[in-house]
Parts: sequence; structure tokens; C-alpha cells
Amino acid sequence: MTAFFRFFADTFFKKRYGHRALVLETVAGVPGMVGGMLTHLKSLRRLQRGNGHKIHELLAEAENERKHLMFFMEVVHPSILERIIIIVAQLLFWHYYLVLYILFPKTAHRMVGYFEEEAVRSYDAYLVEIEEGRIEDVPAPEIAIEYYDLLPDAKLSEMIKYVRRDEAHHAKVNHAYADEK
Repeated sequence: MTAFFRFFADTFFKKRYGHRALVLETVAGVPGMVGGMLTHLKSLRRLQRGNGHKIHELLAEAENERKHLMFFMEVVHPSILERIIIIVAQLLFWHYYLVLYILFPKTAHRMVGYFEEEAVRSYDAYLVEIEEGRIEDVPAPEIAIEYYDLLPDAKLSEMIKYVRRDEAHHAKVNHAYADEK
């Protein structure tokens, strides 16, 4: 599945990494929200106090992915086709991931771990394009500067390094949840 989505992203977006990030970040917020919501509801059904850390972590992951989306909205402006893809992708992925998480939560976390690893590789490629001058290293958006407490003159490349770090953390956390007994 990860390879399929990578193929789609590579084919459709090619070297337009900002647009790729924008569209993929709209879907990336789904797993944390679904996982956090279902873990919360399970805790309520079972009248358990536990799993609060997991609920918080997953909802924070969803919020972090939303912030990434806000950053890239300032960098690139989606076309009408990309906006349609966003709506369809989010609708389909939400339902798919909801069912997957209900039936196989460990598999769902593992899949997200792999997705996040792919995101890290995509951000690595984005940075190479900037470093080699094929993409302009424009100023980082103010929202990213505030969120990451960057210097006022921070560039896109600096922001991407922080986003990439977040994605690596999400991969680690989701793999850890998949490994839980």
C-alpha cells in the first residue's frame, strides 16, 4: 500500500514537492484523529482510566499534521484539481483507515509508520532540490516560524527539516504502538 501511494505521488506530482506535501498532509492528519478518537471511545466503553497518553499522542499527531498543512498552504497554492484530489483522498482514506483501525489497530499503526518513513524520504528529496537550486529556498511562512520558534529570517529548507523531524517521530511512535503486546 505504501508503494502504491508513493507511485501515485511520484507520478502525479513529479518534482513538485510543495504540492505533494500539501496534498499528503491533508491525509496525514487522518490516522491520529481516527486512532485518538477510537482509543478514547474504547477507554470510555471499558470504563478505563488508562491510554490517556496514547489518546493525547495521537490527537497531537493529527494537530501537528494539520500545522504542516498550514505551512505548505503558505508556500504553494493548490490548483482546483489538487483541491478535488484532497477532498476525495481524505474522504476515501478516512473511511478506509477507520475500518482498518477498528479491525486491525496494530496493522493500522504499522502502515502509518511506513507512510511516515516515506514522508521523511520525500522531505529528504525536497531538501535536495532546494540545496541544488532547482527549488527556490524562499522565506519560511510566519506560522512555521512561530510554531517551531525559528529565527525571523528562516528559510523553507529550515522549516522542512523540522517537518521531517516531526514525521520521523510519528513513524517511531506508530511503529511502537504496532509493537505493543
